[in-house]
Amino acid sequence: MSFWHTSTLIELGVDEPRRILAIPVLERDERMAVWWGATVEYTAALSRREREGTLTPTNVSTLFGRLQALSRTWYEIQPTQRVKGVAERLLRVHPLRAAHSLQLAAALAAAEEDPASIGFVCFDARLNEAASREGFAIVAT
Repeated sequence: MSFWHTSTLIELGVDEPRRILAIPVLERDERMAVWWGATVEYTAALSRREREGTLTPTNVSTLFGRLQALSRTWYEIQPTQRVKGVAERLLRVHPLRAAHSLQLAAALAAAEEDPASIGFVCFDARLNEAASREGFAIVAT
């Protein structure tokens, strides 16, 4: 199992250079873990691209369909008090934004506090640095 940051979920659907890095990871990953806010971030990213004209309404509809299908197979980490507390600790230790601290806390929850036991799939350098310091092996960069 690997924890998937929202950026990598977006890369799976959008034809961008990093997509070629994410596809093989998905193919060999037996189970994905994501944080509860991933679909909200995904929606924000696609909606912004549609407004900017880099994605057509048809593209966006197709990508939402793919996300919905993928979401039926993943393990979603819920916003528990434990996740919230860990996210607050992470903010004091690492130079992260709030949403990134929540994602890293969710990854720690998915790993059952043993970060070496799962991969961390992310394309954000700052978050990867914090995840690495917490003990995760970075799967895609």
